[in-house]
Amino acid sequence: MMSMINPCLTGFQCIRCGHRLPVADHPEGCPVCLAAGRPASVVATYQNLPDLPAAGAGRGMSRFAARLAYPEFVTLGEGDTPLVALPRLAAALGLDTLRIKLESANPTGSHKDRMSAQFVTRARARGAPAVIAASSGNGGASVAAYAAAAGLACTIVTTVETSPVWRRAIIMTGAHLHVVETSMERWAVVRDKVRNEGYATATNYLDPPVGSDPFAVDAYKTVGYELAEAENIAAVDAILVPTARGDLLWGLHAGLAEAAATGRLARVPQLVAVEPFPRLAAVQAGADVTGHFPGKSALVSINGATVTYQSLAALERGSGLAVAIDPAEAIADQRLLATNGLYLELSSVASLTALRELKRRGRADIRNAILIGTSHGYKEFPSDAAEPSRPKAGA
Repeated sequence: MMSMINPCLTGFQCIRCGHRLPVADHPEGCPVCLAAGRPASVVATYQNLPDLPAAGAGRGMSRFAARLAYPEFVTLGEGDTPLVALPRLAAALGLDTLRIKLESANPTGSHKDRMSAQFVTRARARGAPAVIAASSGNGGASVAAYAAAAGLACTIVTTVETSPVWRRAIIMTGAHLHVVETSMERWAVVRDKVRNEGYATATNYLDPPVGSDPFAVDAYKTVGYELAEAENIAAVDAILVPTARGDLLWGLHAGLAEAAATGRLARVPQLVAVEPFPRLAAVQAGADVTGHFPGKSALVSINGATVTYQSLAALERGSGLAVAIDPAEAIADQRLLATNGLYLELSSVASLTALRELKRRGRADIRNAILIGTSHGYKEFPSDAAEPSRPKAGA
């Protein structure tokens, strides 16, 4: 099936300088900003989009198809993930309400499936010889699954530290797993395949980085669309988002902003970017967004020494903030969430830990909050610090 591009899509625009680009592939973001040494992402621009559908009209991400770059796309049933109340935790934190958006309910267990659906559709439509992604786990598993569904050859570049559970998930799809020693080495492999062999890349390969494929990141706005339909969304004070390079953060901002512009949302909640050590928080305090911020933690899905301009822009345009957490507290919160019925990846649990940190800082104004649960814990291979003690036989 050859997918046709949305006639409402007019092109792409740089989020930093406003430079306009045609409908095409722009894996390196804005050429003007790149030449100036300040890489910036580009985002899809549309005209005459139809209204957002009525709440509950249709199923999955497909119900927003008319507002996506490819209205007919490869799908495994992603989207319409549940928003689950956590009353016991709300009471413990002194909140009126606490809910979690379970992106873990997507087909491969993470929010990445929304991105992958549009990404592989674009790659197939333009006749790319193969797709590629640099990934620590979730993204690679998702791209590999959707590439298999689309009938595309796929290479996932990862490191020796990646969980064997994620590796198996990737290999089982028939994708090629290319293993390197360090995270930065992944980008060199991807860059070579894109520039010299015409591969379509789901992920960044520049340093300083830009966001992931613009067609793909655009799909994340559907998370914002869905949240705009939630009961009592106007009362929500903060939405907490585990963040590495900000694809989901930007998409969530964009979706909520669009919902507000169309009158579906009276007030956009504050976005909180959650990170395992100060990166965006350092940038908000005055550090250069193109700098390196070394650090490492057990929160593998949101590690990394760099940030993107799109992350900063998403926060600045929504009066948001970044919060660095103590990874040891996230390990405790993973067990706490599990005792409330939700076993999530450690990086995903960080949103709860950040909420606790904000309450410690005196944020009495946060009475109603939503956590973004980016991935379930079943693909994660826990570190020794996160591993529960082994029960005795017969216990």
